[in-house]
Amino acid sequence: MSVNQQAHTGPPYGQPQPGYQGYQQPAYGGQSLPGVPQSQYGAYNGPMPGYQQPVPPQGYFPSLGFPSKGSPVSLNSDTSLAPNFIGSLRAPPTSGAPPPASGASHPSGHLAYSPFEHGDVQNGIPASAAPMQRPPASQPFLPGSAPTPVSQISTFQQYGPPPASVQQLRNHMAGMTIGSTAASAPPPAGLGYGVGPSSYPPTTGAPRPPAMPGPPLTGQTVAGPPSSQPNHVSSPPPPSSMAGLHPGTPMSGLHGPPPPTHPPQPGYQMQQNGSFGQMRGPQPNYGGAYPGAPNYGSPPGPPPPPKRLDPDSIPSPQLNELPPQQKPRHRIDPDAIPSPIQVIEDDRNNRGSEPFVTGVRGQVPPLVTTNFLVKDQGNASPRYIRCTSYNIPCTSDMAKQSQVPLAAVIKPLATLPPEETLPYLVDHGESGPVRCNRCKAYMCPFMQFIEGGRRFQCCFCSCVTEVPPHYFQHLDHTGKRVDFYDRPELSLGSYEFLATVDYCKNNKFPSPPAFIFMIDVSYNAVKSGLVRLICEELKSLLDYLPREGNMEESAIRVGFVTYNKVLHFYNVKSSLAQPQMMVVSDVADMFVPLLDGFLVNVNESRTVIASLLDQIPEMFADTRETETVFAPVIQAGLEALKAAECAGKLFIFHTSLPIAEAPGKLKNRDDRKLINTDKEKTLFQPQTSFYNNLAKDCVAQGCCVDLFLFPNQYLDVATLGVVPYQTGGSIYKYAYFQLETDQYRFLNDLRRDVQKEVGFDAVMRVRTSTGIRATDFFGAFYMSNTTDVEMAGLDCDKTITVEFKHDDKLSEDSGALLQCALLYTSCAGQRRLRIHNLSLNCCTQLADLYRNCETDTLINYLAKYAYRGVLNSPVKTVRDALINQCAQILACYRKNCASPSSAGQLILPECMKLLPVYLNCVLKSDVLQPGPEVTTDDRAYIRQLVTSMDVAETNVFFYPRLLPLTKADVDSDSLPAAIRNSEERLSKGDIYLLENGLNVFVWVGVSVQQGLIQNLFGVSSFSQISNALSTLPVLENPFSKKVRSIVDMIQGQRSRYMKLIIVKQEDKLEMLFKHFLVEDKSLSGGASYVDFLCHMHKEIRQLLS
Repeated sequence: MSVNQQAHTGPPYGQPQPGYQGYQQPAYGGQSLPGVPQSQYGAYNGPMPGYQQPVPPQGYFPSLGFPSKGSPVSLNSDTSLAPNFIGSLRAPPTSGAPPPASGASHPSGHLAYSPFEHGDVQNGIPASAAPMQRPPASQPFLPGSAPTPVSQISTFQQYGPPPASVQQLRNHMAGMTIGSTAASAPPPAGLGYGVGPSSYPPTTGAPRPPAMPGPPLTGQTVAGPPSSQPNHVSSPPPPSSMAGLHPGTPMSGLHGPPPPTHPPQPGYQMQQNGSFGQMRGPQPNYGGAYPGAPNYGSPPGPPPPPKRLDPDSIPSPQLNELPPQQKPRHRIDPDAIPSPIQVIEDDRNNRGSEPFVTGVRGQVPPLVTTNFLVKDQGNASPRYIRCTSYNIPCTSDMAKQSQVPLAAVIKPLATLPPEETLPYLVDHGESGPVRCNRCKAYMCPFMQFIEGGRRFQCCFCSCVTEVPPHYFQHLDHTGKRVDFYDRPELSLGSYEFLATVDYCKNNKFPSPPAFIFMIDVSYNAVKSGLVRLICEELKSLLDYLPREGNMEESAIRVGFVTYNKVLHFYNVKSSLAQPQMMVVSDVADMFVPLLDGFLVNVNESRTVIASLLDQIPEMFADTRETETVFAPVIQAGLEALKAAECAGKLFIFHTSLPIAEAPGKLKNRDDRKLINTDKEKTLFQPQTSFYNNLAKDCVAQGCCVDLFLFPNQYLDVATLGVVPYQTGGSIYKYAYFQLETDQYRFLNDLRRDVQKEVGFDAVMRVRTSTGIRATDFFGAFYMSNTTDVEMAGLDCDKTITVEFKHDDKLSEDSGALLQCALLYTSCAGQRRLRIHNLSLNCCTQLADLYRNCETDTLINYLAKYAYRGVLNSPVKTVRDALINQCAQILACYRKNCASPSSAGQLILPECMKLLPVYLNCVLKSDVLQPGPEVTTDDRAYIRQLVTSMDVAETNVFFYPRLLPLTKADVDSDSLPAAIRNSEERLSKGDIYLLENGLNVFVWVGVSVQQGLIQNLFGVSSFSQISNALSTLPVLENPFSKKVRSIVDMIQGQRSRYMKLIIVKQEDKLEMLFKHFLVEDKSLSGGASYVDFLCHMHKEIRQLLS
């Protein structure tokens, strides 16, 4: 049946899409940036009264930016008429009367009721004959005459039953609507993507001014450049006019209050979250109109005849308008599907300005890409803990039904930005911290004091414990202790206790830790200049060892070892005139030949150490020894720490596969023929169990290993990485190390690795309230039992991911609690306990679960789960399991939370609308789908790296950030607005920067203006740009300064120094760059975003049928 539906038009260039504003954030990735002012807050004296966070009114969803209380207009008055298509099918505009006011009568033949509950929003094509028109979300209202109304007719034919055959499926997929329905029980957990002309949540009773056609009317001003997201770049369009009424002016002929006005964003109009599918004008970082945009200036034509919906009717750029390399490979308009850039930008605009106050249970924090301030009022900051969902199902059946994993990504020693306060250190003297008698949970804000304060009831196990006499305090009239605000453990989510001797190994306080530098002096290491480089750097770096708070100098002692087939120990005792070398050639039975003089204080032995570092490169300058050992090196460091009775860290600089006769000797087992076979998993497994046993001994002693690798060929990262991985250490890899191009990156990594905050001899336990328990753990650590995560070292960049399962029912009233307790030795040798607490909501409705999920954390967990899976299962099995789980998550939402609608619509929960695009990035990653150029070592390295990444790092690793440098404003500090990761977004006249946490690419188009090339690279033409640059040349012009400041800012947000790679368009390196354009098809066979979305839709429909 044919249904006439009148769609309203947008302004001439549609709804401009916001840029990706100001990525400058000291807190991104948990690191502070230099130059950020110190905290203006004084000492802790309780939560700030000024930041009381009001409970949002019922029916208000912060992510929407609009109150939707009352009885809103449903954009699809009749769900049965939801057309199955993507993108807007536009007819030429026809002039018409102004739209009726809300509540005006509907013409016959249309249903006048809305089947949705209050607070629901149905996206898609308006089904009523008279559309409710509205301005863009943040259109500035300017005085002037009201715009001329435009109405527009499009006719659609309802799609038939789902296709039976696979051949029809492609057509059907291309014709599906990514639509949305509202949750049928409570207010909606998700808005989907009705890609009709508009899908803003309506404001009650507020009429919308119609869209503006044509050139500006008299008396109207142009507000900002036209902005949107086209598929390619052409000549800039004429400026569009964005005009409207003054907020105070009554709208003639319309009733009800004016729509809420939002302050305009400079230079562009804000687009409402979830609104995809308008044909839009150019985005701020593009220069052209969308090729398929109708000419709004032409006279209205007759409405088109009804036609069958087929993929050809979906708007797509005209082939003749596209440059040859940008021919579209798909029929669905990529602008009509959820955009990561848009979601990030909306969150930044909506949530970046207010502090995130942690006092309320179960609040979903802003995204990791948003720069925000945290005020701790009883729950741990999201910098320490992020969860996959902040509202967890009350029963295990409900959790199984939804398939949403319940997990927390915990970063116990995360770095805070300077304006946030570090956790307070609480000293309870010899009696130590107050704990529950039964479950041993630590005192926290959720404990309930009873009997006038003489006892407390544990919030985790409900056991009642006597309050020790020294800790007693009276309660006020609300049942709170009078000293509530004076004690961090009663009022804050995160704090530290000074541990007593009972918490120490062998019941004695620990000695300060030691750092041992162990340098490979085989032929390759000496010849490449690496040995000399390390020795030179260590001379100055030793002055920057980590120190406690206000200590004059670091308490850490240092030692030095060099090795090839044998080991050389050095005595650098301060009383010696020259260092002494002792050689251990019996590597099969490793021992330390000296005790006194091996580990020394840097200041006391400064001259001897300097002399040694000068002599090492000369001593081995003429070496011919190419073979190395590896396991004995770790054993030597372990023995040295045992002899000194302290914990510590080994910094090992290693170049080749250890094939010399010694324990832990390895053979070359690299075999690319195993890829995509059942034996592929062996490539990720260590080739001997020797290193697992060695790692266990290291953890017992608190010996952490950081490994710097400089391979020129295969060296078996999967095996060499076992000890660093299980001791909580790090691996850094510099393949084909060359002094001139790689030294800067290596030295930056080494400096940061030596200086960063680290805890030694760490044990972490996660306690939960009754009903759930921690069942699974992911990260760089060792476990000797099922509850304790043990790490010889834990630094500020490492995360531990914990999965929870139900073991009983939970209640909505009491919610669920987590307490992460980390026992560790600080770099000054002080034993401490760091506590993080978090309270979550519990729900009996699936819609509440889906409304409070966090996709970035979910992807972090799923990637780690999959990357562990490849150790034991074929990669294909792991990939299929990932797709299946995500399809089940989305099918459960569709079945239980969305209103009934046609099967041709893909409906995604609002907070999970990016799950398909991000999941596709995980599936296409080198570990799960390697291209021909990816080595076995690369895959093992990435697998270990991702396993301890935090949410901010996995976010940019799987969906890299792409910035148009030529659009950067040289006069402001902000970053240019990011664009989506697809080749069709690139213009050959521009320069772009792409970063993923490991590499920074600068892509230069073939048609870039000569002046820009001169300003950035200091050469006169495109052909003269060198691919060998490892840093951008320092040139005295605004563009060069701006680009270098952008690169520096991005480097400062990442835990590793990223390698700079210059890529010229149509150059051989471009293939590598295109690998990171993750919305496109990959060379190794990965699907494009559009194709994968179709595939997910097919999977969901199969599950539902």
